[in-house]
Amino acid sequence: MTLRSVLRQRDVNLEVIVVDEASTDDTPAMLAALHDSRVRVIRHDTPSGVANARNRAAAEAHGDWLAFLDDDDLWAPEKLVCQLQAAQDAGRDWAYTGAVVMNMHSQILRVQRPLPPEEIVTALPRQNAIPGGGSNVMVRRTTWKIVGPFNTRLRNTEDWEMWIRLAKHGTPACVCSPLIARRLHHSNSTLDIAEIVRGTQLIEALHHTTADWGRLHRWFAHSYLRAGRPWAALSEFARAAVGGHGREVASDLRVILQSKVAGRTPASRDHNGDDAWIGMATAWIQELLDSSPEGILSQST
Repeated sequence: MTLRSVLRQRDVNLEVIVVDEASTDDTPAMLAALHDSRVRVIRHDTPSGVANARNRAAAEAHGDWLAFLDDDDLWAPEKLVCQLQAAQDAGRDWAYTGAVVMNMHSQILRVQRPLPPEEIVTALPRQNAIPGGGSNVMVRRTTWKIVGPFNTRLRNTEDWEMWIRLAKHGTPACVCSPLIARRLHHSNSTLDIAEIVRGTQLIEALHHTTADWGRLHRWFAHSYLRAGRPWAALSEFARAAVGGHGREVASDLRVILQSKVAGRTPASRDHNGDDAWIGMATAWIQELLDSSPEGILSQST
């Protein structure tokens, strides 16, 4: 479904470079059966890591702009054209958008609204403020060559480190719409907390910055909850509160408690436009799902 979301992009000419990281399932056969001239496959016989995979694809690309998509995320059909138009209108060399987060049952769990461009530039040295991970940003290929490739020393914070370098190069353009859907599952690299800690410390050293560890501990708490480790999550919530995020932790715990009482999956929902945002995302995700045998979209309430 991820690749389908790319091939359904509207009003843009694109080439699709799929990096097959030594898959052992039916991926090669599925790709061979596509018969789509826009798709080119590069196979690595041994896994090389997400940074290497993205760098290889970018080096092979011929287009003027680059965009990256992880194999567990989805794009709205107007994602690329909206970002391209925003970048061109603002005279910017890179662009980002907003996102929603959903589970593998296509249930939308929460929204991720993007900060305005000037705030993004200020926030990036302390946090990965761009929603959607590596699946978000579109960047001019010449700019990507100037700032350099993804740092292969990083395994699951490589996108954040790249965005910091892009922000140093120049302010981005923003499309304030939910044009990305991130899918949560038990194999997400963001669940590797030890690697996130290592990567964050390396980013601090490389860019002479101090990360917002309170925010990170809050993130770790939610990761532990997903992994079924509530006591570890509670410890991380306490660290997040000590790190200056007491109000956010209190809100998180309230949502979790309310969800437990109601017998539903916790979702970070407020009442300041979430329903409208989710409605926009639901429309394009449902359209994609309708073309796929993989399921029907539902919403958390």
